[in-house]
Amino acid sequence: MVMRLLTLLCLAGTLLTPPMQAQSGEWKQLFNGKDLTGWKHVGPGRMTVEDGLIRTHGGMGLLYWTGGKLSNCVIRVVFKMRDENDNSGVYIRIPLEPREPWMPVHYGYEVQIDNQPEDSDEDDYHVTGTLYSLTKPLARPGKPGPEWNTMEITLDGPHTIVSVNGVKVTAYTEGDPVPPMKYDFEPQRGRRPDEGHIGLQNHSKDDVVFFKEVAIKSLKK
Repeated sequence: MVMRLLTLLCLAGTLLTPPMQAQSGEWKQLFNGKDLTGWKHVGPGRMTVEDGLIRTHGGMGLLYWTGGKLSNCVIRVVFKMRDENDNSGVYIRIPLEPREPWMPVHYGYEVQIDNQPEDSDEDDYHVTGTLYSLTKPLARPGKPGPEWNTMEITLDGPHTIVSVNGVKVTAYTEGDPVPPMKYDFEPQRGRRPDEGHIGLQNHSKDDVVFFKEVAIKSLKK
């Protein structure tokens, strides 16, 4: 009886999870490991390349990829924190090319990088791998600095699926219920586009995060 119940629960979980399309082709590297060719920074602070890594300085600003909008793909970001915990984020589904850092907050999504949101009086909805303040994590697999983390973000039409270090953290579909805003710096609620620009956040002078890989792979249609 117990085994039958577990089987039914697993089947139910499978039905509730949005179907993911198969990955196709090779990874395309958006960061060449040498300089910020193909990227542009807006807002306070800056990004530099040091020893083959993108490094955040100050903020709050955004380094975005100028190669156009992305959809139906997997975005792989490999990052580490300088300290035990630092704050950053990966922005997705930004509808327009950014000219300042707050438009992406309210009209795109930030996939959060912050293993200890409690230190800032925030909750699980603000932890690494969540859509910042919108989704509750399925797990908290983020590794502290200076260990490397691999984040994979799947954009599959209206579905956004995020895994961190091989563990699924977020499975969100446009229109799913989200909690009300708690702070004025949280994003406005509402639907995001199926395709959009992506970017990396530099959060503040006290937060230093390094990125060694940003890559994309298309999904089969």
